Amino acid sequence: MGKGRNPADSDLTAFLDGHVVARGPAGAIVTALREVAVDHGRVLVFDGTGRAVDVDLRETPAEPDEGDDAQGRGRGRPKLGVIAREVTLLPRHWDWLAEQRGGASAVLRRLIDEARHREALTGRTRAAQDAAYWFMAAIAGDEPGFEEASRALYAGDRPGFEARVAGWPADVRDHAMRLAGPGWSEG
Repeated sequence: MGKGRNPADSDLTAFLDGHVVARGPAGAIVTALREVAVDHGRVLVFDGTGRAVDVDLRETPAEPDEGDDAQGRGRGRPKLGVIAREVTLLPRHWDWLAEQRGGASAVLRRLIDEARHREALTGRTRAAQDAAYWFMAAIAGDEPGFEEASRALYAGDRPGFEARVAGWPADVRDHAMRLAGPGWSEG
């Protein structure tokens, strides 16, 4: 399993010889894979990022303890989750902030939220493209049109992508299109 990824933390999709055999949390995947004859085929399990993950079929993963709050609260407004830290700006920046409504903290929060929103749109598109590509490379790298589908995916060419994956096994094609889906609406 890749560094920092825990299959118990997300929904997974398990494929046996290119066909979906299970979707859901790790426990459900383990149960489903135990019920099918996994020793007679190629099993691949993918997380929501399109990455292949290892699933231990010997035991059901433990559920994470949702009662734990590892985030300590320090100075600031603890009920709001506000953390006080030092910000260093040039005098012209402080002058500009002083002219804005709501004070420096409110303006900085607003600017950060706007920037995060802009970056999230671009980030979601790229994350969807990467997830679809990683999945495709792992399970469909030998399929006809793989290279062309990859190029269409990153070019934002939905019709071209769909045309190139149309002849792939149905479950593989559908999962690749599902992973790529969030990226199409952004382009």
